[in-house]
Amino acid sequence: MTTTATPLLVSAPAETPSAVRLTRRRSLAPGKRLPVSRLVGPSLVLALWAAASAAGQLDPAAIPAPWTVLRTTGDLWSGGTLPTDVLTSLERAGYGFALGLAAGVVLALTAGLSRIGEALIDGTVQLNRAIPTLGLIPLFILWLGIGETFKVAIIAIVVYIPIYLNLHAALSGIDHRYVELAEAQDLSRIRFIRQIVIPGALPGFFVGLRLGVTGSWLSLVVLEQINATSGLGYMMFQAQNYGRTDIILVGLLIYGVLGLLSDSAVRLVERRVLSWRRTLSN
Repeated sequence: MTTTATPLLVSAPAETPSAVRLTRRRSLAPGKRLPVSRLVGPSLVLALWAAASAAGQLDPAAIPAPWTVLRTTGDLWSGGTLPTDVLTSLERAGYGFALGLAAGVVLALTAGLSRIGEALIDGTVQLNRAIPTLGLIPLFILWLGIGETFKVAIIAIVVYIPIYLNLHAALSGIDHRYVELAEAQDLSRIRFIRQIVIPGALPGFFVGLRLGVTGSWLSLVVLEQINATSGLGYMMFQAQNYGRTDIILVGLLIYGVLGLLSDSAVRLVERRVLSWRRTLSN
């Protein structure tokens, strides 16, 4: 008798959770930062401006073409007036920013680390914040004269307010559990400030610093049109009298570039100092 071999059927092992192919988890983060991402928007605006000018959609007397503005910039630079105006504006903004930075930090630390300091300072700063800073110009001219001093003082006020507000808010927002931990560890006042207060307040400080450095350029546009003999604002005011919109655009573009560069410098320092933080931006 012959026997027929029956093939043995072996069932496949059931899939275990570890054998299931892992699908890549969908990321909710914005992703890696694009190279030179901050230049994409301005480059697009510049391209649209050039295209509209080339197509004849813009009145050259009202909005000159980019190449006209570039040629005017070269003429002003080679003539020596533009370098002088830029250096004068940098000097005014630098002095005012330094004073505003020092005042904002000192006042915020005093108000944030002392209830007496908060009672004396915070209400006064909030009142000052509610008063339009440029509205103080006539009063400061009477107090300080119409020279350079009042310009620097106004810039300092514009700068110190956002620095104070953001630094004071950051100090007030430090988790009280860290304070209790410092007390349990018997930290001295200096070590408490160095190890708890400063790391906790730095993010808010840099936000205020970015607003302050931008505010110094915004206020300078107005201040340099008051009894000034040099500076970018003075150059734009003179160009207005002669109907030179190309020179006005030169001044505005330089203000924008200076503001972008200074803000980028602050952001660079912020990323270096706060490299230990894991946020959406990094």
